[in-house]
This record gives sequence, C-alpha cells and structure tokens, in this order.
Amino acid sequence: MKHRLSIDEIRRGLPLIDPSFLNTPQFISKGLSDLFDCQLTVKIETLNPIKSFKGRGAEMLISQAAPDEPIVCASAGNFGQAMAYACQKKKIPLTVFASKNANTYKIEMMRSFGASVLLMGEDFDEAKIFAKAHAKKLQLRFVEDSQDIETLAGAGTIGLELLNLPYTLDTLLISLGNGALLGGIGRTFKELSPQTELIAVQSEGAPAMIESIRSQKLISHPSVNTISDGIAIRLPVKQSLLDLEHMIDDTLLVSDRTTLKAMKLLHQHLGIVSEPSAAVGIAAILDNKDRWRNKKVGAVICGSNLTPDQLKNWIMNP
Repeated sequence: MKHRLSIDEIRRGLPLIDPSFLNTPQFISKGLSDLFDCQLTVKIETLNPIKSFKGRGAEMLISQAAPDEPIVCASAGNFGQAMAYACQKKKIPLTVFASKNANTYKIEMMRSFGASVLLMGEDFDEAKIFAKAHAKKLQLRFVEDSQDIETLAGAGTIGLELLNLPYTLDTLLISLGNGALLGGIGRTFKELSPQTELIAVQSEGAPAMIESIRSQKLISHPSVNTISDGIAIRLPVKQSLLDLEHMIDDTLLVSDRTTLKAMKLLHQHLGIVSEPSAAVGIAAILDNKDRWRNKKVGAVICGSNLTPDQLKNWIMNP
C-alpha cells in the first residue's frame, strides 16, 4: 500500500529506541477473556520510564536531532514526557506547551525530566496553537505528534511486536487521538496482517477524529468534554487523516462511564493502572460483547499517568 511510512523505516528505527520501551508484555488475560467470552490479548505499554508508549517515537526522533537545536512541542502530557525524557539524555533544550487544564501529574513529570513547561490555552489544541506561534517567532524547531513521521514509526514497532504473537488477531482495538498510535500500528498490520480488523476507538466527548474519518472531511469542534485527556482532540491534524486513509476497518465511540468501568477491570484483572485514553479499547469491548464472542481480540493499553486524586476516585473507589 502507498504510505509515507515504510515497514523498513519502522524496522530501521528499532536500534534508536531505548530498550526500556521495547518488547513490552503481551499476553492473553484469562480473567478478561472469560468475562468478555473472547480470547483477549493485552499489550501493556505502561511499564517504562514515562508510563506511556510515546517514548518509542520520541526516542527515534530525538536520536537524530542535533544536540544544540532547541525544540518546541505541545502535549496533553504523555508526548511531552516522552520528548523531555529523550531530550534530557542528549541535553537538548525543550519547551512544552500544555493547556492550563492539563493533568497536573503529567506537567510535574515533564518538568522533572528537564523540560520548560508553559501552560497556555484552555485545552491541548489551543496550547498547540500557542506552541507553533512561539516556535515560529523564535525560529525554533516545532515537533508535532502524528505530523513528524518518527512518531508513527515508533508506534509501528508496537505492531511488529504484536505480529510476533504465535497466533493471528482477528481484531485489534486502538485508541485514537491525533493518530500516531493507530497510524504506526495500522501501517504494520495492513501490510503484514491485512486480515486483522483494526478498530479506532475514541471518546464520545471528543469525536472529531472519528467524525472526520467517517465523513471523509476534516471536522473540528469548539470544545471537548471527556476524562480521556490523552485523546481529547478537537482539531484533527490533516496529515494524520491522510495517514489513516484505508487503515481503519471500523470506528467506535465510548462513554466516560464505560471507560471508568474498563479502568477498574484492568486494575482488577491485570493489577495495572490505566489512564482513561488507554482503556477505551476495553470499554469498546464492554459495549459490544456479542460482536467478538469467541474471537481473538487485542487491545493496546498505552498509558497510565494519573494524578493521586484520579487514581483514588477513578480506580480505587468502589
């Protein structure tokens, strides 16, 4: 298939990624499989220095950056952490723009990895507008998740690992934000396992990407309303929509209520903490149990950065 990212590029990027982000656990969950009446394989992307899959793409990108070249990016939190972690190792100055309402734990972690964090705008997309203007004014490099191809290539390595399973997945559910995760994994599966159904999952309170995919035109919203901050996109990236063309077999929207149930199930059955945007795939199965009965289903658990209050209120409370 024609795509700006090649499988060879994904493979060539593997040596550039810190091993702590690679070969993450992937296994069949007996408890969740019994609950959902399917064979559910989970891919856990939370057991690394930033507790998110974003480290893969950021490592690939920064490994090729000049040490004396300051970088600007925008983030809801996880991409900023990944960039900060990678930049700190190469002593590259990084400025991250996040919204005034961003997850406080994610902001704290970005700063702990050495990034300068500026809180601007009411949401991620507004913060990104400020970030682009800042970079342009000071003539600095602006790195954009899902626009810079390394962010897709990094996610593509997750796909390569899933394809090492001793069985073929019938369906893979992937959370959809700006599109790097699905764009990278989708690239590997559509080339190497085209029979696997790829499902994009997004929150009902932030449906701009899925609405754009369904209508085949760019649709934006004036605001978002969801606890899934990692995928709370209201202004889709045009390049990402091009990357995802012919990549997605179906799209599903889930409620915050079902997402909270999914987070508790992941904690109960796997002993892991999942942030909302990482649990939407499990939420989609909760809403559609009959659809995948007796099927081999996969879900990527892509992040686990919660504030102490979120952890207490969303997971620990009965």
